[in-house]
Amino acid sequence: MTQDLTIKQRMALPRTEMLERPGDARAKDFEEVNLGFSWELAQLEAARCIECKRPTCIEGCPVGVRIDLFLKRLASGDVDGAAAVIAEDNLLPAICGRVCPQESQCEGACVLGRKGKPIAIGHLERYVADHSRKAAQPSIAPSGFQIAVVGSGPAGLACAADLARSGHAVTVFEALHRAGGVLAYGIPEYRLPREVVDHEIEGLERMGVEIRTNVVIGRTLDLAAIRSAFDAVFIGVGAGLPRFIGIPGENLIGVFSANEFLTRVNLMRAHEPGSQTPVFDVRDKRVAVFGGGNTAMDGVRTALRMGAREASIWYRRTRAELPARKEEVRHAEEEGVRFRFLVSPLEFSGGEGRLRAVRFQTMELGEPDASGRRRPVPVAGDVREEPVDMAIIAIGNAPNPLLASTVPELVRSQSGTLEVDETTGQTSLPGVFAGGDIVTGGATVISAMGAGRRAAAAIGDYLAARSQPASSSPVWADD
Repeated sequence: MTQDLTIKQRMALPRTEMLERPGDARAKDFEEVNLGFSWELAQLEAARCIECKRPTCIEGCPVGVRIDLFLKRLASGDVDGAAAVIAEDNLLPAICGRVCPQESQCEGACVLGRKGKPIAIGHLERYVADHSRKAAQPSIAPSGFQIAVVGSGPAGLACAADLARSGHAVTVFEALHRAGGVLAYGIPEYRLPREVVDHEIEGLERMGVEIRTNVVIGRTLDLAAIRSAFDAVFIGVGAGLPRFIGIPGENLIGVFSANEFLTRVNLMRAHEPGSQTPVFDVRDKRVAVFGGGNTAMDGVRTALRMGAREASIWYRRTRAELPARKEEVRHAEEEGVRFRFLVSPLEFSGGEGRLRAVRFQTMELGEPDASGRRRPVPVAGDVREEPVDMAIIAIGNAPNPLLASTVPELVRSQSGTLEVDETTGQTSLPGVFAGGDIVTGGATVISAMGAGRRAAAAIGDYLAARSQPASSSPVWADD
């Protein structure tokens, strides 16, 4: 039995890597890349945990999952027990196990990683989520309070889950026709299958959370109406405004933001025959993606799957500075993505309104900038041009401006993010809280979830200070 191994024997066990579909095969479709663990491999990997007296992996988890305890139960064969431990702090484990950057969070803090390889915590979380039976939801006495959550991305869903578990009636408002936020529109299916997102959201609905789609707060309903109908409000609308480079030619046909490109494919099914929202015909085209983060990797790998003749990443620093997850970079290379380093676009050019080429500047690394990375600087006189049929801009996003721009009382920073109390997440409006990318700017799924959970706790304290619910039955615009 693996649980009977000594610490020395556990430390001698090699890390178990997850099986993956071959790069040349998976680059042609949207089926999931990673194949998951078998029961035997999951139990063997969980047995590598040496049960530290101070489990630093928990400190590395933004939502504080008791990783040590879930690994111990999994190693002993208790999958449902492991699932119950995870569910205490994370109701979206199948999602987090797939897309969170564990290498810089829980796994990055694992003691075994100091002299060897850390435990594959993310893979194990995914295994438990995919293979455990759903426990019946406990009966919770209703508090009488009604809470509105604006945005159904990671922050909003995590906040809604914790509030529902406290007995509050929660209504989530989503502007798009499908819940999930960036989980639905931003992450391709080969990384995060739609049925996984839907399954996790259905779990929240079984808890009593109501999700109303096609409601744009700031247009369909204003925040004042929401505040009058609910006892508290959480804003988690993310950072959905794409940034552009600001060079000539960005208005040419064939130049896309990564947001638009990925939304059309992931949410609007643009890659399927007969789609009502088609995207630029990528087949046999030369596609250049500008940026080096996870969104850039999603864009370039998606273009490849849609039939691009050549799909390449253009990044103004070197491989060492790439901010994308190492796994995503490796997957992209295995699938045939080309990487162009130390290049910065100067102009998109074309004919008849269509993109034909990119003029770019060769760069070199200079002194470190504010981020600590060496600053890219131009190589004098080295300007070139290369044919390109389609360009995808993936250099980051700004906070969604719609809601905040319609409510001047909400204090914002110069960058457009909402100013909140660092501890509670409360905005400048009493009873209105916020978290996730609308506060921090673009960040990770799990960090947004952590912000949602902290805000839910603060909302609980805020409601506890009130003698009774003040809200009335909401009246919707479409009733």
